[in-house]
Amino acid sequence: MTLKDDGEIRDLDVMNANIAKIEELSTRLAAAIANKKPTPPALQGPSHDLFAKTASAYMAEMVNNPAKIIEHQIGYWGKTLTHFADAQTRLAKGDLTPPEDATPTDRRFKNPLWETHPYFNFIKQQYVANAQAVTAAVQDIEGLDESDRKRVDYFTQQIVDMLAPTNFLATNPDALEQAVATNGESLVLGLENLVKDLEANDGEMVVSLADTEAFEVGRNLGTTKGSVVFRNRMFELIQYAPTTETVHETPLLIFPPWINKFYVLDLKEKNSLIKWVVDQGYTLFVVSWVNPDESYAGVGMDQYVEEGYLTAIDQVKKITGVDKINVTGYCIAGTTLSITLGLLNQRGDTSINSATFFTTLTDFSDQGEVGVFLDDDFVDGIEAEANRTGMMSAFYMSRTFSYLRANDLIYQPAIRSYMLGESPPAFDLLYWNGDSTNLPGKMAVEYLRNLCQADLLATSGFPICGTKVQLSEVNVPVCAIACETDHIAAWGSSYNGVSKMGSPDKTFILSESGHIAGIVNPPSKKKYGHYTNEDMALTSEDWKEGAAFNQGSWWPRWDSWLSERSGETIPARKIGDSGVEVLADAPGTYVKAS
Repeated sequence: MTLKDDGEIRDLDVMNANIAKIEELSTRLAAAIANKKPTPPALQGPSHDLFAKTASAYMAEMVNNPAKIIEHQIGYWGKTLTHFADAQTRLAKGDLTPPEDATPTDRRFKNPLWETHPYFNFIKQQYVANAQAVTAAVQDIEGLDESDRKRVDYFTQQIVDMLAPTNFLATNPDALEQAVATNGESLVLGLENLVKDLEANDGEMVVSLADTEAFEVGRNLGTTKGSVVFRNRMFELIQYAPTTETVHETPLLIFPPWINKFYVLDLKEKNSLIKWVVDQGYTLFVVSWVNPDESYAGVGMDQYVEEGYLTAIDQVKKITGVDKINVTGYCIAGTTLSITLGLLNQRGDTSINSATFFTTLTDFSDQGEVGVFLDDDFVDGIEAEANRTGMMSAFYMSRTFSYLRANDLIYQPAIRSYMLGESPPAFDLLYWNGDSTNLPGKMAVEYLRNLCQADLLATSGFPICGTKVQLSEVNVPVCAIACETDHIAAWGSSYNGVSKMGSPDKTFILSESGHIAGIVNPPSKKKYGHYTNEDMALTSEDWKEGAAFNQGSWWPRWDSWLSERSGETIPARKIGDSGVEVLADAPGTYVKAS
């Protein structure tokens, strides 16, 4: 049965079938929401103290400087009334074109209807006016210290972004057009996607960023040939098979971060840093960390250093028969590598020939964007939860980092999935992003308290294995790569930490792009360039001002630096030729544990 309306055919049978699906999905939706576990009180967001401080400062402004508050209000009222009057006047004259629109370009509003349709344009302009008014009012509040101001600015922006008209069906032209074009099927598919996500996450709304059926670690991710040659409760050690007839004598050991899984460095052949390193003629070992559960509650930084770093270093030396190796640490693993290097220096252990750091913070005096989550109200909550459960759940880690880029990692994916009814894309990097790991409770608290908050490594000394170490005790040749738009490890802070290391041989490279894309940046893509400057006596700002920009990936530059510190070439080492037992094929078993 069909109905012709303005030349478009609407299939009522399809519409009725979709309504029936909605009824069935609504039942599942209610059941999924009912399964949601209450959020622990300690993890319910910033403390009331922050809001009380802000409210108190705003009230003080009203008393001490009422003219400023009135000016804000009058400016907002005037803009709103003028906008309404312009639109109303045009409509009264039968003119359906929107009033003049001077709002800034915003990729959320790329549908042409935001510019041409009077309804959508009115909503967009009013949203922008509201956002500007709220932002200005908050930014002009006096009486807040710098830390509180940053946090208030951040959480205000979160509210502004959450209330964008694109996040609501009735004010999203893309979603409405899709619903009309599909006889409502897009909304049914969107509801189905929402229900699936809720059911998969115990009632929590976690938007699927990638098609989980499109990838499998070991099948089409993490496929570079190698073998697990050592395993303990903390990690599996993977040795990769050579692809060259000769290799550098000094092997390379990479420590990836344990807040994610190592295969970000081995997503697929064309962008695999692991394969590229092997192809340059290095004997490469990579640590694959365990995904801890409650039984790891008592594991702290001491265990990561002793049972992780020092054990892996000893195993690589034993397998390759050398006295010195080169090491690399990425993100949190780079921070812990610097601690390990200081400890080795104190012990008189010369096992490390050189160290490379990828997007690593060792000086936490400027915490960057993530600092909004590092005040006591959040860290106290994490500590309470760690004491209760024995670990810091991957769920909270993933959500925290997602909210640093909420429009890209929460709202836009939700719009595509839930409003437009699209299936998540088959995108390897987003699949990896969703494959996160837990942290042992003790280790998480030690890291947050002693590094992120107290900055002990860069100041009075970080407690580790019965002693204290400082950055000045890192004395091996160092190459550090930071990323220009990194929202997790701000490049300026990374530079400051390297500057404080005691090594007389330091190289710093600044890659374009962010925390992942700036590192996983193969030369073949010719996408992101990098900056270099040999003078590390400068401040970070002056360093960049005087830096030379280089087209293309930093990988070949690092290879040149590393090869000079990797000894002579020898016949390629075959896996197992040292008599070591092969425990499994790469990528191993730990990386596959959820």
